[in-house]
Amino acid sequence: MVTIERRTPRLLMREWTEADLEPFAELNADPEVMEFFPATLTRQASDRFAARAQARLQEDGWGLWALEVDGRFAGFTGLARPSWDRSMVEVGWRLPRWAWGHGYATEAAREALAVGFDEVGLTEIVSFTAVPNERSQAVMRRLGMTRDPADDFDYPTIAAGHPLRRSVLYRITRP
Repeated sequence: MVTIERRTPRLLMREWTEADLEPFAELNADPEVMEFFPATLTRQASDRFAARAQARLQEDGWGLWALEVDGRFAGFTGLARPSWDRSMVEVGWRLPRWAWGHGYATEAAREALAVGFDEVGLTEIVSFTAVPNERSQAVMRRLGMTRDPADDFDYPTIAAGHPLRRSVLYRITRP
């Protein structure tokens, strides 16, 4: 059984709480944070996202954990199955601007990868983002993930012609 709460040297990965909803909505409404997504999220859409993430944690014991730095809500990181391809598991993250540039995404994602490989028993985990999102691609490379340009794809829920539709795919296999 996977232990839902996870700790790294600097971070707490935990279940979602009611207190997370306001800062999560602020994060999802920030145009700079959401630069590589088709749109920012409304408060209602943000709350639904958090509720789905919490439900997955409770049902599966793993998923998208709320992230804390020194007791402060710092977004999320974790593992999820994309709605458009349930056969794969991705590692992902979304942090507020104040948390950028400190290595938190990499640190938390490393813990999520360890859960996926060592406790869930996955053999491969992917990550993907829009082509221009160099910051996330740098995290993927720091995690030891590799990209084959032949795996790049058009994100299925983003309209043809949209500048963020083309996505890069990185992979990592169980060590």
